[in-house]
Amino acid sequence: MKVGIVGAGAAGLAAAYHLGKQGHQAFVYERAPFVGGQASTFDVGGARLERGYHHWFTSDTDIIELTEEIGLGHQIRWIDSTVGTLYDGHIYNFVTPLDLLKFKPLSLVDRIRLGLITLYLQRQKDYRKYESVTADEWLRSHVGRGGYEAFWEPMLRGKFGEKFYKQVGMVWVWGKVQTRVKSRSKSMLKERLGYPIGSFAEIFEVLADKIRGHGGEVHLSASVEQVLVTDGRARGMRVGVEGGQASDRDFDAVIATTPSYLFPRLVPELPEDYLAKLANARYMGAVLLILIMDRPLSHVYWLNVADRSIPFVAVVEHTNLISPAHYGGKHIVYLSNYLSADSPMYKMDRQELLEAYTPHLKKINPEFDTSWIEESYHHRIDAAQPIVGVNYSSQMPDHRTPIKGLYLANTTQVYPEDRGTNYSVRMGNLVADMVMEDLA
Repeated sequence: MKVGIVGAGAAGLAAAYHLGKQGHQAFVYERAPFVGGQASTFDVGGARLERGYHHWFTSDTDIIELTEEIGLGHQIRWIDSTVGTLYDGHIYNFVTPLDLLKFKPLSLVDRIRLGLITLYLQRQKDYRKYESVTADEWLRSHVGRGGYEAFWEPMLRGKFGEKFYKQVGMVWVWGKVQTRVKSRSKSMLKERLGYPIGSFAEIFEVLADKIRGHGGEVHLSASVEQVLVTDGRARGMRVGVEGGQASDRDFDAVIATTPSYLFPRLVPELPEDYLAKLANARYMGAVLLILIMDRPLSHVYWLNVADRSIPFVAVVEHTNLISPAHYGGKHIVYLSNYLSADSPMYKMDRQELLEAYTPHLKKINPEFDTSWIEESYHHRIDAAQPIVGVNYSSQMPDHRTPIKGLYLANTTQVYPEDRGTNYSVRMGNLVADMVMEDLA
């Protein structure tokens, strides 16, 4: 069986590898000149660094098992994480329950209430009870005004913007709480995060080699222009290779890992009801400014910014998780923002973002000086965060499309979990199994 796959991110490569292990040929086409999608890398200080910060939780078993299976398990390091919240110019540690009790922006009663509600959510295993309510409504009601406005509301505003934060379903918050608690020790005092020391790129490059070893192919700088459909069945793809003419390739099935809004451009024959579900899928874009510094900015790895006067939502100091020695002694800081495509800041270039962001770094470290910054990089991801609303399970498009032999696998379909390399690998395996089952 020959299967064509659009996209060489985690889902596409996982599906291709899974198919290859079962004796089928997978042909992967990626328009970028590199593999990895949103977890791709670039060079910093003699090492490779992800364009967007990435790590694993201990519950991310699918990608951990895949990494071990392809011979890179020895590269995984498990490290105690440090988490903080920036509020009114002060960094409050947010690692243990005791840290919550020290969160002075809230009254003692509100701190206890926030902690008890978080504990309650950790113990809830059925997400469906939260499907019909927004996070804004549920948290206001259960956490109370103080806990919501000081902690949760700034996070939701930062992640989904003024335009969408009140529309986000409570299932999204439930999923976040579940993921983080699964990565904590039994005592609940420490969170452990994983990272492959050779970078995520090494995993994807080895995976591509394994696919080729199974008789498949991985083509970079190759853009799929159209999925070819005959008599209601996908029969191949039209592929344009850089510097050459587009040509048609025949396949028994096609898996597309494109964002939902791009999928109809590849498949004009999709029926209206499926198109409507694709149209319902909305995304926030991610804007990342990466600072290469000669010294640390703070003492925490992950800093939530609970101050909406600051124009970014999180500060991820990568070298507070992975030693600066790995990057030639340099300190690496991601300034992360989630923005809609119509936001003026979304259109800013690297220098404009640098000028907009750096004055606020003194709120994190009063001693900060721009001379600490040796280099900076700017990356933008258009479809970074799906906007998950209420009753989302009924709106989510199926992996099996109405066209026989055509499958869709993207980040809008990992619900109730949120996007991430682990769930993309799981989804790639799932869709590959669907293909083999349907064509058996």
